[in-house]
Amino acid sequence: MIDREKVLAALEGYDLEKAKIGMVASHSALDVCDGAVEEGFRTLGICQEGREKTYARYFRCQRDAAGKVVRGVVDECWVLEKFREMMTPEFQQRLRKENVLFVPNRSFTSYIDLHEIEDDFAVPLVGSRDLLRSEERGEERDYYWLLEKAGMPFPKRIVDPKEIDGLVIVKLHHKVKKLERGFFTAASYEEYRKKSRALIAGDVITEEDLRDARIEEYVIGPVFNLDFFYSPLETTMERIELIGVDWRFETSLDGHVRLPAPQQMTLVGSQETPEYTVCGHNSATMRESLIEEAFVLAEKYVKATQEHYETGIIGPFCLQTCVDKDLKFHIYDVAPRVGGGTNVHMWVGHPYGNTTWRTNMSTGRRLAVEVRRAIETGQVDRIVT
Repeated sequence: MIDREKVLAALEGYDLEKAKIGMVASHSALDVCDGAVEEGFRTLGICQEGREKTYARYFRCQRDAAGKVVRGVVDECWVLEKFREMMTPEFQQRLRKENVLFVPNRSFTSYIDLHEIEDDFAVPLVGSRDLLRSEERGEERDYYWLLEKAGMPFPKRIVDPKEIDGLVIVKLHHKVKKLERGFFTAASYEEYRKKSRALIAGDVITEEDLRDARIEEYVIGPVFNLDFFYSPLETTMERIELIGVDWRFETSLDGHVRLPAPQQMTLVGSQETPEYTVCGHNSATMRESLIEEAFVLAEKYVKATQEHYETGIIGPFCLQTCVDKDLKFHIYDVAPRVGGGTNVHMWVGHPYGNTTWRTNMSTGRRLAVEVRRAIETGQVDRIVT
């Protein structure tokens, strides 16, 4: 892990009155940019060539003579041939010269090697650098390890596929869509074999990834992605906030569930087994009797990160859950950074965040509020790693 003193030394060279909020222009970048301009910051999106139009043209920021935003949210786009060029010393120096406080998202940790982010990215990250690796299933201290340490609920793991005796989900990467899922379900070892053989033949998954896949009990129930925020700066109110809740649309799974069961049974070949590629999100609320339990989960997670990691969680994090028939939460994924569904909250906020703050409060805006508070109180060193 990069020496913290090196990051703080870089921060000392910043003119924080001119601080910019920067991020990889993908994933949840629009939410981060929207929140930043609402709180008076200029924004920087780092784009990859051929994928910049959304940010450089269609959501480009227009300001009036006084600097007030009148349209869009992205002030600057820096276009690279490949995202990995961010790691060059020259590019990092450019970020520091422009006083960029960098917000990590999933695209950042997917396109850039985690070792490089941990050891070589000498730019202040708003959030928990050392927790980013915990998102990678199969790591020695992945989020399942952390959930177990915290005594938090997650689906039962099946180690040997021959022991499958009920509906399970098999979690592994997609062969071709490298950042997406090659998930599939099975209710028996025979079904597991049949589906996995078909997916390997169809170039959806690989034999190697299948060997390393995580198999776990399939929890039947609705999905709630709990978008939390932890503030190390808060002194009078609760440090944990529930900013919002979202759920996801997945291809081609959502197309399958829209079909009557008899029609699903007629699907063959590539149509037979759905894929789980996330393509969108929607907003949700929960019955109020579930909210307190959601906070209990967040409290346990925050405590565990503080016990097992140097800085603990800082800022936004997302607990991705299913709720079973007995109204019990099961955590099936954890994002130790801005969640993937927070764009549904940008500008309008969410009922929970808005109720807490008495104004439109999205994850992106809450992040910018924390940065603003840190600058005004001289505590930026407490929110960056």
